[in-house]
Amino acid sequence: MKAQAVIRLNFSSEKQLKVVLGALRPETETSSTPRSKVHMKTDDQSLILEFRARDTSALRAAINSYLRLIGVAMNLQSLIDES
Repeated sequence: MKAQAVIRLNFSSEKQLKVVLGALRPETETSSTPRSKVHMKTDDQSLILEFRARDTSALRAAINSYLRLIGVAMNLQSLIDES
């Protein structure tokens, strides 16, 4: 793997972190493409995503996909909390 990135996201609550972890776990257990791999770990109320990819295009696609999923999970949790 030639391209890599580490992203650390800090959440305001443990609940938010658990919601996002639950949403992302199926994605990390099975890779949809052999061009990239993602490893998740937590540190207090932070999520650390480690991306490795064959090239920068695959890296960018993987990062965008995960950030989009995180945004959807957080928006849905916010809507549920408002109800």
